[in-house]
Amino acid sequence: MKFNTLRMALALAAVAVATLSVPADAHKLAEKGKAVTVADSTLSITPTRDWNRLSGKPGKHAEAWTLDGEQLDEVTFYAAIEPGEPLLRERSKKKEPLPKFRKDMLLAEVPELLERTYRTGKDARDFQLSGATPGKFLGRDGVTFAYVVTDADGLTRKGEARAAIVDGKLYMVTFDAPRLHYFDQLADDARALMASATL
Repeated sequence: MKFNTLRMALALAAVAVATLSVPADAHKLAEKGKAVTVADSTLSITPTRDWNRLSGKPGKHAEAWTLDGEQLDEVTFYAAIEPGEPLLRERSKKKEPLPKFRKDMLLAEVPELLERTYRTGKDARDFQLSGATPGKFLGRDGVTFAYVVTDADGLTRKGEARAAIVDGKLYMVTFDAPRLHYFDQLADDARALMASATL
């Protein structure tokens, strides 16, 4: 009886180790100090520490990075979003169409575009914008803003974003993490990523 219990415990441990190794194999490493282009574009980022590049693309022109796992912190790069395109991949164009970036969209409207995208594409229960101010991004006039979002699971996350419209295309970087602990702990690392962005 004890032998069977030991065999079962060893088998479960092997399964657990195999399961834990899958995410590491599925992601790429963005190494400290090495410039890398993101979201299949010319947007270049030079991280000040190692980050994990998530393998699944949230959108056609989007890419996400994390330090501790996407449920704990996530930086998302939206690069060269053209007029008529959404920020995220659409789940159902007919039933739940995502808002689109418009050719005539002003920088002041970009925070609202993100809000509507989170509400529709990420099933956010609540989304509150705050602190939108003009600022430089990619060496151009841009907008910097903060937000608080409650996700579909009821977890409240704080976020920051920077955006600019370059040659008629939208470029934006967002960072959000749970309001308690993780946001404040990792915000400076995310801001360093945003500051390193170049075209």
